[in-house]
Amino acid sequence: MTDNIPLQLVRHKKRHDNKRRDGCCPWSRCCGGGDFRPRTVWLGHPEKREQRYPRNVINNQKYNFFTFLPGVSDYERSERSCSGIQVGDLIIVEKVGLLISTVVGVVIYTGKELRSVMNTSNPRHKIGLIDLEVNCLTKILFGALVVVSLVMVALQHFAGRWYLQIFRFLLLFSNIVPISLRVNLDMGKMVFSWMIKKDSKIPGTVVRASTIPEQLGRISYLLTDKTGTLTQNEMVFRRLHLGTVAYGMDSMDEVQSHVFSAYTQVFPGFPASRAPGAAKVRKTISSRVHEAVKAIALVHNVTPVYESNGVTDQAEAEQHYEDTCRVYQASSPDEVSLVQWTESVGLTLVGRDQSSVQLRTPSGQILNFTILQAFPFTYESKRMGIIVRVSIASSTKYFIAPSIEHCDWMFTLSVQETNQWARYVQAKLSVHDRSLKVATVIESLEMEMELLCLTGVEDQLQADVRPTLEILRNAGIKVWMLTGDKLETATCTAKNAHLVTRNQDIHVFRPVTTRSEAHLELNAFRRKHDCALVISGDSLEVCLKYYEYEFMELACQCPAIVCCRCAPTQKAQIVRLLQERTGKLTCAVGDGGNDVSMIQEADCGVGVEGKEGKQASLAADFSITQFKHLGRLLMVHGRNSYKRSAALSQFVIHRSLCISTMQAVFSSVFYFASVPLYQGFLIIGYSTIYTMFPVFSLVLDKDVKSEVAMLYPELYKDLLKGRPLSFKTFLIWVLISIYQGSIIMYGALLLFESEFVHIVAISFTSLILTELLMVALTVQTWHWLMIVAELLSLACYIASLVFLHEFIALIIAGINYILKYIKIENSYLKL
Repeated sequence: MTDNIPLQLVRHKKRHDNKRRDGCCPWSRCCGGGDFRPRTVWLGHPEKREQRYPRNVINNQKYNFFTFLPGVSDYERSERSCSGIQVGDLIIVEKVGLLISTVVGVVIYTGKELRSVMNTSNPRHKIGLIDLEVNCLTKILFGALVVVSLVMVALQHFAGRWYLQIFRFLLLFSNIVPISLRVNLDMGKMVFSWMIKKDSKIPGTVVRASTIPEQLGRISYLLTDKTGTLTQNEMVFRRLHLGTVAYGMDSMDEVQSHVFSAYTQVFPGFPASRAPGAAKVRKTISSRVHEAVKAIALVHNVTPVYESNGVTDQAEAEQHYEDTCRVYQASSPDEVSLVQWTESVGLTLVGRDQSSVQLRTPSGQILNFTILQAFPFTYESKRMGIIVRVSIASSTKYFIAPSIEHCDWMFTLSVQETNQWARYVQAKLSVHDRSLKVATVIESLEMEMELLCLTGVEDQLQADVRPTLEILRNAGIKVWMLTGDKLETATCTAKNAHLVTRNQDIHVFRPVTTRSEAHLELNAFRRKHDCALVISGDSLEVCLKYYEYEFMELACQCPAIVCCRCAPTQKAQIVRLLQERTGKLTCAVGDGGNDVSMIQEADCGVGVEGKEGKQASLAADFSITQFKHLGRLLMVHGRNSYKRSAALSQFVIHRSLCISTMQAVFSSVFYFASVPLYQGFLIIGYSTIYTMFPVFSLVLDKDVKSEVAMLYPELYKDLLKGRPLSFKTFLIWVLISIYQGSIIMYGALLLFESEFVHIVAISFTSLILTELLMVALTVQTWHWLMIVAELLSLACYIASLVFLHEFIALIIAGINYILKYIKIENSYLKL
């Protein structure tokens, strides 16, 4: 059922085992065994939860699918507790099978109502720009075919059944429209895709859309994600700041010594923590460091998972908290880096479930903390928090420690104040204004708090990101960074990656909510020149709502743009607006599921295989393993694919027009008779075995070496003008084809007038040699396969003259008969 239907389940039965972690994730191995305890899932109003079947609830009330508020009821020790559905209660199944055989649950969201589905768009069929240009040229050639046929009939003064003559001439000059053009282009694209895949300098690259490799050679705008695309998505703890003292990577041993000294004394708990309103007490550095480290070790959603390492099995490793078998799992790599850092300084997270946290001190003692309530991270509050209880000397203390963007706070709750956080459960069960009520309760708790520390976590850039962006900028490609991170992080990453050069100013677009504010801010930005723009998703939405044209006009003039707090649909909208307003080709690069819409909307989608899975890679047209491979993919393979496709298209058109021009000259000489110059065998051989290999060998040609293309990315700018295949080059090749076809035919008629019956063999041989010579003169870099193709085609033609001598003699006899018939008919008409 769940293989092809995206849905979200709420667990109806929940694992229950007091000895093991309680249902931290019902489908993974970290939960272990245990019995199931039933839970009631209710939909809509809390008073309706007594009804056994949710379906009856739906039928008995005014039901709105988009506003209903589900909840769960747990039966434990003959007591029932009700709460709203949390993230841990959901089993997200989106085209991914579960890791266990059976899950009992209730579907609350499915199909198009899922948030992830609503943030994605249907993929569109992408057609390359060169295909559209070739289609336009083909239409012109078809028009020329009709015009030439009408002219031939008009020169006959529309005598006799002229309408039949039109169809005969249409068939006679049908070579004007190159039927083999599409076949040659598709085969060439397959060769280009194979070359990209086999390039040893960009290993792991996969071409998933082999119909648009030439699009890589004409990219004007590159839109990229930040986390996992420009960065490694590997967070490293760099700095701890306590207000008066800071610890960097070179002084972490001092933090470790403070933590060790704190736990060599009597069990400290939170020794220096204070209740709200209590008098301030001056703390020692050791106690401050200890409080900060303990808060960092508690305030997160990380779950330690124990796996078998070949020596110790999973059950034994989980029981003894084996360090070598422990792996941290979390939705955010920031939290994992914080927990790993606390482990390096002596305070290790060894266990966690929905109700407790276990920490191990440097002396090996296990500290147990009971989780009373956890406040999840939201984009509105931009923080998460937790209330824990620790028993010290037969007494109970409550602590709340919310983390605000890597700032850790803490204070002690009195027993009377614990009723405040109990209201949090009631707020979660509210049907009306649930978010507002929950935020009010949390805000009432987070008062008179004490700032413990500031933490600095760094996400390092991928290898060679700076030179790659420099190459793209020198190639005339404008790079936009669209990310969901906050403004400060996005700006720092843009500066660090040199997306914004040192001599460029940065204009930070102030938050706007109304039309007048957006108008004033756009006017302020209009007065700045050569300035990078940093704008948030909310302000972007307001600008696009009221001043879409003006904003896009200013944005396209910027050397770089950074959009922060962007939703997946906003990323796709920006790509779509760039295509509509500029008419230029766009390329989107991302690594996560939130980048799929942007990748599918862009003309070229590139997915980076990172730590967020392969969802973007599978949805993209091209898949790479590192961002630095994008430079070679565009500068080398994009350039070669576009130039080769243009040359191949023009040569196929030239080949068809040459033989059509000779047919037109032949018909004109013999009183505009609709008589074929060459029989079907020669025409088919001309388009296949005689000229196909040399012309198709142009897919191996290249104007510059790959090293030169990477060293001088400015050469890429010429491709953006579309000069390799344009109406000008098309007209030039048409004139060349008419000139060569006319010279070959008239030259054969004038120079070999005495051997008129051999005109077919003479003109056809000249045509083959001319085509082979034209390919040889056009090649810029010879490949050994090109020489083989030239010699093979020439050998095939010579062999056909030897082995098909009788067939050619029959053709000559037929031509002689036709000429005599034309002369007799002409004499009869004169009489």
